[in-house]
Amino acid sequence: MVKLFDKYELDTIEVRDASLKQAISFSPIALPHSFGKSKKSSMGKMKVNIVERLINKLMRGGTGEKTSGKVIRTKGTLQGKKLKLIRIVENAFDIVHEKTKENPVQVLINALENSAPREDVTRITYGGVKYQVAVDVSATRRVDMALRNITLAALMGSFNKAKSLETTLADEIIYTAKGDVQNSYAIKKRDESERMARSAR
Repeated sequence: MVKLFDKYELDTIEVRDASLKQAISFSPIALPHSFGKSKKSSMGKMKVNIVERLINKLMRGGTGEKTSGKVIRTKGTLQGKKLKLIRIVENAFDIVHEKTKENPVQVLINALENSAPREDVTRITYGGVKYQVAVDVSATRRVDMALRNITLAALMGSFNKAKSLETTLADEIIYTAKGDVQNSYAIKKRDESERMARSAR
């Protein structure tokens, strides 16, 4: 049996949200690094292990714009540094396991289910006038938005602060999995997206 990081089982993970089940992969790998094998195929990211997709979302140069009143710039310290981020995510998962006594991959899935928005807004032009209308969000975009918000929260929590990235990532995953509205940035962004969609109906 192949275990993630030789520690965590993947065949026991349960996805309760039926719509997300089709967009989340648990391909058996010890090291979450597929070397971009799926990027050339259509919807190839759906075949990439969900932990690797989390790592890929962390490989960014910052927001480049204000997010919650902050501009996050990692100055290239994370861009392309996949092996470094694999170690960071492994340490974050160890922290999650230590705090919750559960499989951290299952905790991550619970966090994705709690933070994936079901509705969003898009802009259309009708008669030369632009309107915002509510639309349903596809399963793949729901997963992408949830991963993006979780990783953004981790980056903002560790930027210019004493906390390490693995600590802030572990905390965000735990808070989001528990449905902690006060402390989870990803849940706040989900609620904001769905609130805008309700007002645009």
